[in-house]
Amino acid sequence: MARSRPSDRSEPVAAPRPSSISSANVDTSDWPSQAADTIERLVQGVRDKTTGPAISAARWFVAGLFVLVAGTMVAVLAAIGLVRALDAYLPASVFGDEHVWVADLLVGAPPFVVGLWALRRRSQPSER
Repeated sequence: MARSRPSDRSEPVAAPRPSSISSANVDTSDWPSQAADTIERLVQGVRDKTTGPAISAARWFVAGLFVLVAGTMVAVLAAIGLVRALDAYLPASVFGDEHVWVADLLVGAPPFVVGLWALRRRSQPSER
């Protein structure tokens, strides 16, 4: 029957005080695996505190970058589709045969106005 190692237990066991252990009671037959378990536990603790947050931050960065690129692509394709749809359905009797400029104006004016508003609301840099 195999002996259970201290790392196999779910509850931590307090180590006995060195002054209460005599050299006759110390089990030295399994000290290499105990040392390896201790080193592994320490390395795992350091890894969890350092690489864990770094990996999490890298994942958030990559996901944000993907959303930014995909969102930009969707916005551009939506604007192109909207211009083409407006160009197809605008009445030629009102705007003439070449009325793509009206579709461009209708699609481009709202972002232009929002950009002007944001430009006006910006804070002025402090003069030194």
